[in-house]
Amino acid sequence: MSELFIELIKEYGYVILFLWSILEGEMGLIMGGLLSHTGDMWYPMAIFIAGLGGFVGDQIYFYIGRYNKKYISKKLRSQRRKFAIAHILLKRHGWPIIFIQRYMYGLRTVIPMSIGITRYSAKKFAFINLISAWIWAAVTIMPAYILGDKILLLLNYAHEHWYFAVPIIGAFLASIWYAFYKIEQNILIKKKAREHENRDIK
Repeated sequence: MSELFIELIKEYGYVILFLWSILEGEMGLIMGGLLSHTGDMWYPMAIFIAGLGGFVGDQIYFYIGRYNKKYISKKLRSQRRKFAIAHILLKRHGWPIIFIQRYMYGLRTVIPMSIGITRYSAKKFAFINLISAWIWAAVTIMPAYILGDKILLLLNYAHEHWYFAVPIIGAFLASIWYAFYKIEQNILIKKKAREHENRDIK
């Protein structure tokens, strides 16, 4: 199965990379970097294709927010906090939030939808989103391309000693989740503090 998967990646690598990037998958970009390192992909093309995929993904979420507000209303019930945080970040930081949202775990799909709900210019969003997507692709693919040999050795070791790799990966993912959870909590605390201040002023 693993050999078949590798052959499929080598044959349809750019298509898989494009589709994976639509889903905002860094693993797909790392794969693109490794395949570029081994010569199975052309490095500049991998960045170009991955950036287009990331662009298309966020455009889809943006237009879901703009033209399907009923879906957003349903989404708000389960992710009310995330939408509130997205609106606060957009008001506070403006257009730069389009750049950094790709690196914000848990808010990557919510922020484009939140921007779509507002009257934000669709053309401006598309332009910033495209530049942001290509930067995201380059920043993610480049380390895998440069450090390909070391990453392949590490993957080979993890494959042979999976019982060591699984808890390490689990701990790493848990630490990332906890970090973003704390950031989310801090934003909500600041929001509540401002609401109390506004009530006191009134």
